Amino acid sequence: MSLKAVFFDIDDTLFSTTDFAARARRLAVENMRRHGLRLPTEHLLRELLEVITEFSSNYEQHFDKLLLRLPPRTFDGVNPAVLVAAGVQAYHDAKIRFLRPWPDVPPVLARLARTELVRGVITAGLSVKQADKLLRLRLYELFTPTAIFISDQIGISKPNPKLYQRACEEVGVDPRETMYVGDHPLHDIDPANALGLVTVHVRRGKHAQEAGQSPATHVVENFRELLTVLRKDYKLRV
Repeated sequence: MSLKAVFFDIDDTLFSTTDFAARARRLAVENMRRHGLRLPTEHLLRELLEVITEFSSNYEQHFDKLLLRLPPRTFDGVNPAVLVAAGVQAYHDAKIRFLRPWPDVPPVLARLARTELVRGVITAGLSVKQADKLLRLRLYELFTPTAIFISDQIGISKPNPKLYQRACEEVGVDPRETMYVGDHPLHDIDPANALGLVTVHVRRGKHAQEAGQSPATHVVENFRELLTVLRKDYKLRV
């Protein structure tokens, strides 16, 4: 079988979203404490995680909601806007300091960039937020610019197979000649399987031990193993 395109998920596939988010959230609440919020870090983290669970990770006012849940006496005498700003500042500073791809990702993508393959992204999330990740990870230049598909821009999100169908149609490839690489069996592998794509489950991160409704075509532990699959099973010179 020949391949004409390879699409990738972003979160927990190109980098450890889970590890980064945990570190960034901790730094955020610690900075809020430094600026006058009088509650233990672990208590604040538990409350923040509840906010994220209830309002989603894409909600833009997590720290505002966090303060609403807390007794006013815990930040009496401090302008709440300063506390929110402290949380936001620390979170964004963490992006500069800690947002990095898995070490094996850039060299493999660089090899693929030297082929004729369409190299794309199919990701769920907010448009600018997901694009920002590609830029901060310094991976954008390794992808085909016209093959970046973000659910918020399209009006279709995972696990709807129409998202994958739209991507294939836009770049002009047959799903059967297209590979999708992701970490989430239910959100990445199952819908891509339903459309007939070749699927690769990268089994690392928080979804490593989860199972979907259908098996992935290939299961790998990292991108080095993905490179082996591309060479051995699809005869790619990479």
